[in-house]
Amino acid sequence: MFRKHYGATMLATLLFVSAVNSATTKYDIDAAHSNIGFAVSILDGLSTVRGKFTDFTVTIIHDDADITKSSVNAVIKTASIATGIERRDAHLRNPDFFDAEKHPEITFQSKRVEKMGNQLIAHGTFTMHGVAKEIALPFTITGVSKDPKDGGTTLGVKSNLTVKRSDYGMTYANPQRPNFIGDAVEIELNLITRAAKPATAMQPNK
Repeated sequence: MFRKHYGATMLATLLFVSAVNSATTKYDIDAAHSNIGFAVSILDGLSTVRGKFTDFTVTIIHDDADITKSSVNAVIKTASIATGIERRDAHLRNPDFFDAEKHPEITFQSKRVEKMGNQLIAHGTFTMHGVAKEIALPFTITGVSKDPKDGGTTLGVKSNLTVKRSDYGMTYANPQRPNFIGDAVEIELNLITRAAKPATAMQPNK
């Protein structure tokens, strides 16, 4: 009897410890205070065109005990590209570049997170222009803050990455000046995410 009771107690304790150690927090993007930007050189570096995407969602599942078990999922609406010149944006949306009608989303889904000293790296699948590639996305957690009013948690993330547009099938070049647009695209992420609040239980009608 004692052994059965002891065994049950130990099992309950192990399950409790496991639940505590595997606690996770879901963070959703605060798009109004976040930026997904990019930069491309023109004329062999004589200047740089910068732009951003204005419609995107990012969800981070943060493992509070072991960050390497965390994950990130990002979806960017291709048609939301903005460089400040509508004629250029329209060209970027057409089949010469992103082909937004055929490929409406750019996505990243992590598979694992690696920690190397102070550097964090999210390994996963990046899909753009219909081409999926495995990439290593270095990122830094810029800080965590608590809202003094509602106690909500805010998590900041920053990342920089360079990709080649030609690797994703975007090989357009100006016929008169083939070197006008660079191949390397610098991506800069500055994200603010907020811990998702649990759904409020519905009250029965009286």
